[in-house]
Amino acid sequence: MVPLSEDEQRILIEIEQHLYESDPKLVHEVSKTTVYTHAFRNMKWATLGFVVGVVLMVVLLAANYVLAFGGFLLMLASVLLFERSARRLGRVGLDQMTRSMRGGSIKDAMGGAGARMRERFNRPDRPPE
Repeated sequence: MVPLSEDEQRILIEIEQHLYESDPKLVHEVSKTTVYTHAFRNMKWATLGFVVGVVLMVVLLAANYVLAFGGFLLMLASVLLFERSARRLGRVGLDQMTRSMRGGSIKDAMGGAGARMRERFNRPDRPPE
């Protein structure tokens, strides 16, 4: 692999700065996306599909066994998608995704509600105005 020349590095930095200025949403999205994000997203959808398939199968079994079989097929397709995505994700990807989830993404999803609650309860009482 050949290192970039100073001129090529300067051009690359200019392109990067222009991208930051022109589309900051894209830069943010690309910076938070990893190679494993797509496979993990498919695993979540497959899990949802499996749960929906179970519900459909149980609810429709008494009414119409053909539609209940459709729920079973949905479950089967979901399991196959989950397995395929898990193989793509691999052990390294699963470790990376779970580590990033432990890194505080739940706090981000909650919007700092816990911090606001602690702040409300820890501030000194003020007399009513």
